[in-house]
Amino acid sequence: MTQHIVVIGAGYSGLAAALRAARRLPDARITLINPRAYFVERVRLHQLAAGQRLRRYPLSDILGTAGIELVVGSVRTIDTERREVTVDSLDTPVPYDTLVYALGSVADTSTPGVAEHAATVAGPAEAQALRDKVATMARQEGTLTVVGGGLTGIETAAEVAETYPGLGVRLVTDTEPGAGLSERGRAHLRRVFDRLGVEVRTDAKVVEVHSDAVELADGNTMTTDLVVWATGFGVPDLAARSGITVDSAGRIVVDDTLRSVSHPDVYAVGDSAAAHHPDGSPLRMACATALPLGRYAGDVIAARAHGRSPRPLRFRYFFQCLSLGRDDGVIQFVDAHDRPRERVLTGRLAARVKEAVVRGATFTARRSGLYPSR
Repeated sequence: MTQHIVVIGAGYSGLAAALRAARRLPDARITLINPRAYFVERVRLHQLAAGQRLRRYPLSDILGTAGIELVVGSVRTIDTERREVTVDSLDTPVPYDTLVYALGSVADTSTPGVAEHAATVAGPAEAQALRDKVATMARQEGTLTVVGGGLTGIETAAEVAETYPGLGVRLVTDTEPGAGLSERGRAHLRRVFDRLGVEVRTDAKVVEVHSDAVELADGNTMTTDLVVWATGFGVPDLAARSGITVDSAGRIVVDDTLRSVSHPDVYAVGDSAAAHHPDGSPLRMACATALPLGRYAGDVIAARAHGRSPRPLRFRYFFQCLSLGRDDGVIQFVDAHDRPRERVLTGRLAARVKEAVVRGATFTARRSGLYPSR
């Protein structure tokens, strides 16, 4: 009987898992379900928000050579007992023998006022809507407040400030920007923000967003024309609603082969998986995590289909990439557990390395390679 593998989500991890499984299991039927008909370079969405054009990669072109069936639509339910998923664009459920859950992450908008008054760069539609608002506000020389001192907030603030030098850009964070970087990396951030005119407010925790201001935990407020919420990400609740065991953040709890601990025919990859190092420390939400996990999941599924025991996941990080506009950046070298080393690359060289890494990730995620005839 032909094994039917269904992958939901065509981001870096889902696309990599589908293509890897297609290569390893030429006789399997593989279906990829995604809300959009094209692959999104999510790590470039801050560039889209700043007004740059991003290339679209049609999934039909990527999947055709591999013989993978594409369904454009959103998965509404997963019936783990009947082993089928319902899709809003189909009249009948899609059955599966093996399910790969790769829905990624979404902006955490649980803070009061965020959903009503703040923009995000969590998805292409949100980034595009923000692009239009920023362009309008720049003509009015307004003020943009980016909340969040992580990589997403830093990249968004720098990109927008470089593109629109007449726009007031403020970065608000309850810690120091780039807290996960080395001192050399953080020092470079400060110099770049000074050069770009980005106002940085640290030790400022935003507890509520209003239409024209953000309210801080100390009771003070800061007026603004627009808020970009870039602090914290959540995950869709589909897995939890489907009875699959998840952690406190809603991510699927997996074993050391990325298989659900509650449903052995379900695998989770990317941001929606609570994957971890052998010592139990978690892997971070990032393209650098998602892409290798997707490829690994394809290998694991193929190994079990051939009656072999897969090797446990062994994962290590090498560096973090951070763009600061088009001609500056930080490449932070890290140890296997993503802890910063003192060594960094900065400036134009770092920007070129970051661009090469992003292009390489997209190439790896969408490469078809040589597939057996189907």
